[in-house]
Amino acid sequence: MRDRVYLDHNATTLLRDEARAAMIAAMDVAGNPSSVHAEGRAAKALVERARAQVAAALGAEGADIVFVSSATEAAALALEGRGLVCAGVEHDAVLAWCDEALAADADGRVAVADPAGATLQVANSETGVVQDLPEGLAVSDLTQGFGKLPLAFNWLGCTMGLVSAHKLGGPKGIGALVMKRGTDLAARIRGGGQEMGRRSGTENVIGIAGFGAAAEAAARDLADGVWDRVAERRDRLEALLATEAPDIIFAGRGARRLPNTSCIVSPGWKGETQVMQMDLAGFAISAGSACSSGKVRASRTLRAMGFDEGAAASAIRVSLGPVTTDDEIARFAESWLAQRRKHRARAA
Repeated sequence: MRDRVYLDHNATTLLRDEARAAMIAAMDVAGNPSSVHAEGRAAKALVERARAQVAAALGAEGADIVFVSSATEAAALALEGRGLVCAGVEHDAVLAWCDEALAADADGRVAVADPAGATLQVANSETGVVQDLPEGLAVSDLTQGFGKLPLAFNWLGCTMGLVSAHKLGGPKGIGALVMKRGTDLAARIRGGGQEMGRRSGTENVIGIAGFGAAAEAAARDLADGVWDRVAERRDRLEALLATEAPDIIFAGRGARRLPNTSCIVSPGWKGETQVMQMDLAGFAISAGSACSSGKVRASRTLRAMGFDEGAAASAIRVSLGPVTTDDEIARFAESWLAQRRKHRARAA
């Protein structure tokens, strides 16, 4: 039996060797980062090294990096009580705190009239559509773009950004809020005043160390053109599928997209069914964002782009990683097309 093929890197990508090594080393550091003795200073040094690594990889030197448990927590910290507006293409973690008052066009692009009162993601997790961020934007979800796109927070024009480690090869359960220095922000978790008073609680030293190492490695990959080669494989996959299935739709294809993401709409064939059939065939894909506690539903992103309920429920997301091979792309296309032929035969 052939090995399984993992094509769900936007949900979470594989742990990098650099992150694993940094986390193992951090396990041997006994001190609490808030302690003043030598052991505490050693733990604090790991946290500050990782903070510098994340800042450098994100082009955020001079900004404040506040470590939190996830990009979802970062969203709550940045957005609660702000009364910001957003579009329906945002992640649920952002939509939970914003008024869905902005519109997306048919390619998923969003225009923002009042940047200071809005939040806009840099890239969509389902379609891969990349946004042009306006100057003065209050908050941006940078999670999917960090490590895949050449981003520089200091030049993006936003006040705060949300990032997560496990999207770029770090561990799960650690993220960060990136802020322009001097930004006024009240803590939601109060206590010992860690993280510059923005997020109390003993820091997750092991996770933070892994985050820093992964961010540094991801920046090297980006500079070395790894994601250009991923984009070529994504385009090759879409061409293979479209040759036999010309009626399928690649959502957001008319806009700039993340190099690894393909959202495939096959009307009449439920995305949930496709995910299960491909899973049984040995391929891990998704039917949208993975952050909904295992629920599969019609894509809110596609509905916001104007797709009807049936089409939005017939979408899958294939998201490649740096380790995805040409052979895996060919095998997926062959298997998916075979499943599609069976579906069409049953529906006839």
